[in-house]
Amino acid sequence: PGIIRHRGKIEATITNARVWQDIERREGFDTYLWNFVGGAPVQNHYATHGDVPTWTDTSKQISNDLKKHGFKFCGPTIVYAFMEAVGMVNDHLVSCHRHDAVAQMAVRR
Repeated sequence: PGIIRHRGKIEATITNARVWQDIERREGFDTYLWNFVGGAPVQNHYATHGDVPTWTDTSKQISNDLKKHGFKFCGPTIVYAFMEAVGMVNDHLVSCHRHDAVAQMAVRR
């Protein structure tokens, strides 16, 4: 009961892994993704949780490009959540004690 039983999602996982390998071989998956944000995390300045979007034009662009390469189940909301998780965007609220610290981590020295 704890596993995915949707055949399409299982097949998509295999397809996505193959597409990932192709992008990784060509240019590096990290390079591919970071090119969408100019090589540095997007520093947002949201005041409330309601201000934080569930997707952005950039996540939509990445989603569309991934789909063009053959990825499945990677809509703009999933892509934006991924971008947040891996640090491509700083969505800490400006009132959060981590906002400035996370922003400083993105400064290249």
